[in-house]
Amino acid sequence: MLLNGKIGLVVGVANKRSIAWAIAQAWHQAGATLAFTYQGERLKENVEELAGTFGKDTLLVQCDVTKDGDIDNVFSEVSKKFGKLNLLLHSVAFAPREALEGVFLNTTREAFRVAHDVSAYSLIALARGAAPLMTDGGSIVAMSYYGSEKVVPHYNVMGVAKAALESSTRYLAYDLGPKKIRVNCISAGPVNTLAARGIAGFTDMLKHYEAHAPLKRNVLPEELGATGTFLASDGAGAITGQVIYVDSGYQIMGM
Repeated sequence: MLLNGKIGLVVGVANKRSIAWAIAQAWHQAGATLAFTYQGERLKENVEELAGTFGKDTLLVQCDVTKDGDIDNVFSEVSKKFGKLNLLLHSVAFAPREALEGVFLNTTREAFRVAHDVSAYSLIALARGAAPLMTDGGSIVAMSYYGSEKVVPHYNVMGVAKAALESSTRYLAYDLGPKKIRVNCISAGPVNTLAARGIAGFTDMLKHYEAHAPLKRNVLPEELGATGTFLASDGAGAITGQVIYVDSGYQIMGM
């Protein structure tokens, strides 16, 4: 029960295949009490059903991360119910489909703005809301991908946004360190999620990782959950501002 007594907020669950859900399950099993956000009415039923498995009184709040009012409301509700917060999971990313299908050169100004607002700035906005509630210190975990540092065809503007997310993690770690709040990223290998299936050639990507990663397989959702639990726990108390690769070793390979 590494997280016994800790209160966590999970942002980014879409369905049972979401990486956010894998980490939420691991946090729950480790003893954390969780609250969830959902992006809009279209996803509410899915998140409500999943969160309900942790108890009928599980806090569920609507949050569009591009709206400061929604973010303020989330932390107001968390404060009312729990009075504090120890953990925050940021598992949110989006870019318009056309920006992932063409060439990066043709990325529009609007697609660039949207991708960075949703995928990177939202971490800053959520951390700003969470920090006053993390009176005993805390752990913020964000989800990234290898496309932030190397070119992955069809990942395009999302790779640039993930690079911004990872850099934001380092700056937030510096700002929040004196408050004993740690901020880290998990860079996950490809996982068959709703978002991943929007990337052209995703099935080929899974096969490529399996063939070239040192462990000769793809990462499992429960392994991401285990890493998320470690980073949330006191055992990772001296780890902050880092990108932890959970990708069967793919990141170390040159060819």
